[in-house]
Amino acid sequence: MASYTKFFVTFSMVFIFLACSSHAQLSASFYATSCPTLLSIVSTAMNQAVSNQQRMGASILRMHFHDCFVQGCDASVLLDDTATFTGEKNAGPNQNSLRGFEVIDTIKTRVEAACNATVSCADILALAARDGVVALGGPSWTVPLGRRDARTASQSAANSQIPGPGSSLSALTTAFAAKGLNARDLTALSGSHTIGQARCTVFRNRIYNDTNIDPAFATLRRRGCPTTGGDANLAPLDIRSPVAFNNDYYTNLVGRRGLLHSDQELFNNGTQDTLVQTYSTNNALFSSDFAAAMIRMGNINPLTGANGEIRRNCRRLN
Repeated sequence: MASYTKFFVTFSMVFIFLACSSHAQLSASFYATSCPTLLSIVSTAMNQAVSNQQRMGASILRMHFHDCFVQGCDASVLLDDTATFTGEKNAGPNQNSLRGFEVIDTIKTRVEAACNATVSCADILALAARDGVVALGGPSWTVPLGRRDARTASQSAANSQIPGPGSSLSALTTAFAAKGLNARDLTALSGSHTIGQARCTVFRNRIYNDTNIDPAFATLRRRGCPTTGGDANLAPLDIRSPVAFNNDYYTNLVGRRGLLHSDQELFNNGTQDTLVQTYSTNNALFSSDFAAAMIRMGNINPLTGANGEIRRNCRRLN
């Protein structure tokens, strides 16, 4: 087992190197001179945010994912709608669902006070997602930096490109492949559902209509999610350890206790069953693969150089 784990850790490190090399313009030391206190500012703020509300780690991680899947990791998801500008916050996957914008605002304010007009909102979001995971006991990884912020957003792309909770394995695989992520990335990144909560409206069909579900689990979740009403009622995505970042999510899937239809699709007599079973018994491998996949996701179409801008306020264009 030791050699098996060592092989995959080595593989993951190579994978991280290749992911970073594909976007060599990003660098972990990008702000080493221009904003040397950046990492400590973000880490301190995220530790405070998660201490105040443990769910916030999952919220910021999800926000980063929703940002990267639309136009790339460019902070377009942070832009508010105006009379002349349509952002992504009111797209179907985001409306009344994405949360934590005020945490990013707080971090941005502190970073601006230390390093005026230097650090992008896209980089702040990428770092905050990492630090939220770490605050909940999850793995750390080196975040390549140097992204710039978009001047555009796409509500239509948010509606069409962010995979939904009712997605099939085929649809999930296709959506991730469109962003340069493979099936292993999909399964590893889905492990982010070891933290956070979901609304009744997105798992109601699963607990009443799916057949590949543990009956006792379905009964438990029905108590807080009636067939009608209660759409905003929340349930933890991970029934075993909802505020600890670990591999319990995969143990849930093996026991047919995935909360979302899209979760259980990863363990449903399909191509990802073996990997799910492996992750369920090997937290070290899951952590290594998750970190590598997060770096690769963070490298989706970044704006660099003279493209985009460095927003002074993450909610609006300069």
